[in-house]
Amino acid sequence: MNIEEECVGCIINQSARVAKAIKASESLASEMISTVEHMSKEFSFKDNPPEIASYVYEKLAEIANKTDLYDEVKELSTKKALSFIPLLKDRLLSSRNKLLIATKIAVAGNVIDLAAAVEFDLEDELNKIFDTNFAYNDFEILKEKLTTVKTVLVIGDNVGEHIFDYLFIETLKELYPHIEFSYMVRGNPIINDVTMKEAKEAGFDKLCELVDSGVNTPGFTYNRANSYSQKLFDSADLVISKGMGNYECMRPSHRQNICFLLKVKCSVVANSLGKEIGDIVCKVA
Repeated sequence: MNIEEECVGCIINQSARVAKAIKASESLASEMISTVEHMSKEFSFKDNPPEIASYVYEKLAEIANKTDLYDEVKELSTKKALSFIPLLKDRLLSSRNKLLIATKIAVAGNVIDLAAAVEFDLEDELNKIFDTNFAYNDFEILKEKLTTVKTVLVIGDNVGEHIFDYLFIETLKELYPHIEFSYMVRGNPIINDVTMKEAKEAGFDKLCELVDSGVNTPGFTYNRANSYSQKLFDSADLVISKGMGNYECMRPSHRQNICFLLKVKCSVVANSLGKEIGDIVCKVA
C-alpha cells in the first residue's frame, strides 16, 4: 500500500505525540514537529506508510537523542498486557472453541498502537471482543489451513500486543502439535514495535523459533529484511501477519497464504479492506 494524502497529516501528528510521550521541552517539541513538517514535503508517494515512518522516527530519535523513543511506554504496555493474562487463560480453559478465542485475543492486543490515528482502550476491547464478529471473516479458512500446514510464521507488531501473541502461539501449539512455529520481530526499535529485547523477555525464544527480521520499518518490508527472514517468509506454509503496519507492507505480496489479523484504526486501511474504523479483521490472501 502506497501512502495517501491522509497519511502525511497522520505522520506529522505522530511527531507531536512522540514529543508528548517523551515529555519534550517546548523548544524540543517544536523542533521535532517542524522537522517532520519539512520532511513531509519530500515524502514519496511510491513508499508505503511504514517506510515513510522509518525515515521520520529515525530523525526524531536523532533529534531527541534517544535510541528507543518509546522505551518507558513499552514497559508500561507490557505490564498492562500481562495483568490481563490470568483472566484470558481462564477464558481459554473454559472455552469450547479455543482457536477462535485465542485468535480474538491476538486481535484485541492490536489496539496497543502508538502510531494509529484512532486510539482504543485495551480493557474495553477485551471486554467486548469475544462478542464481536470479524467484519472480514476468513476464520474458517484459517482454521482449515492450520489442519494441513507444517510451518507457520507469525509476524509480530507492537509491544504489549506481543504478550497476547505469546498466548496465541501457545494455544496454537497445543491444538496443532504437528506445526513448527516461528515468531518474527523488528530489527531495531521503531515506534512501539516489538524487537528481540521484548520478545526474549516474554520468553518467545523458549516457546518457538524467534527471528530478528532486520527491518527498520514498523511493518515487514521484504526488501529490507535479512536473507534468513526473506527465506523464512517465502518458505513458511502459512504466514500470520499481525497489525496494520504489516498489512500495509504486504498488500500486495509476492506470496500467497497470508492471514492478516488486525484492528482497523485508520480510514486508509479501512478503505483498502472495504470496512470501517473499529472493525476486526481475519483476512486470508
